[in-house]
Amino acid sequence: MPLTPEEPQIYESVPGTRASAGASRTPQASRTAAPVPSPRQAPRPAPPRTDSKGPSTPGRPGNPRQGNPPASAKRASPAATARIHLVAATDATAVEVADETVDKLLDEGRAPGEILLLTTGGNHPWAEHELSFGEDSYWRQLTDAEDVFCAHTSAVARTTQRPIVLLAVNGGTDPEAAAALPAALEKATEQLIVCGDPDRVRGLL
Repeated sequence: MPLTPEEPQIYESVPGTRASAGASRTPQASRTAAPVPSPRQAPRPAPPRTDSKGPSTPGRPGNPRQGNPPASAKRASPAATARIHLVAATDATAVEVADETVDKLLDEGRAPGEILLLTTGGNHPWAEHELSFGEDSYWRQLTDAEDVFCAHTSAVARTTQRPIVLLAVNGGTDPEAAAALPAALEKATEQLIVCGDPDRVRGLL
């Protein structure tokens, strides 16, 4: 089953090179000091919680990103021939490389709400943390579209289209990863960036 109506354009780079967003840049979003979701940095905040077992739970550190309205709201249909950009990584480094790529995209002027990050193996640490506050709160952030959203490919059907989708191939079986590629491509209206072993990814394509 082909990934797109036409043969996709595939580009390849190595970590440390700047990833192309595949379209003219929007003005750079005005952002606070809050970091991109990352194992090394804190996720976005939420109001304190109170339950019957003890005092209110401290709010999550950091501030939500402030930026331009997400372009995904204006781009309803995917491009006829989406660009696929490969960024070399191993299963162990795929999430870290994806985080670094997100940082570069934001530095280039992309709004946080334009980016969706999917994983094939374990959940992104940001997703693990946000899910600990409940699925309703977690999925509400996708609807709000104010920040980068991270999800596992097993839940890709619940996600919405965004201009840029990153797929971190950080584990999973070959059939699972192969199924994740077209699913991720369907969610990208401009570009799919795959962070993983280039030989493995090309074999899955």
